[in-house]
Amino acid sequence: MTDTPARFICIGTHHKTGTVWMRKVWRQIANELGIPAMQVYRAKRLADLPETGPAILFNWSSTFPRELIENPAARFIHIIRDPRDVLLSGMRYHRVAGLGNEKFLREKRDEWGGLNYQDHLNSLPDDHARLMFEMEHKHDVTVQEMLRWEYGRPTTAELRYEDLIGDTDCALFRKTLEGLAIDGLDIDRAVDIYWQNSLFGGLADTENRTDRVALHVNSGKAAQWTRKLPREIAEIYAGRYFAALQILGYAQDSDWVSQCKPAAELSAA
Repeated sequence: MTDTPARFICIGTHHKTGTVWMRKVWRQIANELGIPAMQVYRAKRLADLPETGPAILFNWSSTFPRELIENPAARFIHIIRDPRDVLLSGMRYHRVAGLGNEKFLREKRDEWGGLNYQDHLNSLPDDHARLMFEMEHKHDVTVQEMLRWEYGRPTTAELRYEDLIGDTDCALFRKTLEGLAIDGLDIDRAVDIYWQNSLFGGLADTENRTDRVALHVNSGKAAQWTRKLPREIAEIYAGRYFAALQILGYAQDSDWVSQCKPAAELSAA
């Protein structure tokens, strides 16, 4: 860490790595604590930062401008998720997501017969085809974003979705905020808001979830790939993304493929 007091807490996620969850948590923290909050994708937004006091800055693809990354007053929370679960979650969500929420879903292409992403995905004959399509398009973009992130910076708390979804006593979240030491951030209140907006906390009852949260969430559990990823897809995935899984720390070899059941067994279950 630098000697400069930390004022800017920057929340970086990737598609289907807890973005909706973190958006709700940090927007509520900003509103209840009266902290300015804004999305920052371009350096010109830095001119809008307050001269004093804390600010909460979002980037839902973790592509913060270099000027912010190198700002000595900036601290970062960066969240990744097991890419195999990102694939499953993405394919399910993209079939039903509102087109107003995700710009790329509305894009029409000649190669898809003039259909947009969502309609083409839904036109495919089965989940094998849909998972392959997802893997070759939005999923690949997301994995490449996770790989491009600069890991190991002392100003960043590197978190995994799997650890956060198991953080039922909020100890990890609290420890993270204490370590970042943002001037003017009420950690006790922030932790309470985190619990309120978590599937293991205030959202454990499905009736407490907004329509958008319910749309994004299937179960929220970690390692869904062990139960839902067909072996036929797993074999292809291991060939394409072995290096990514290794670099991100989710697998050191391809033995994990044997944990996946063939599609016929999954459909019969």
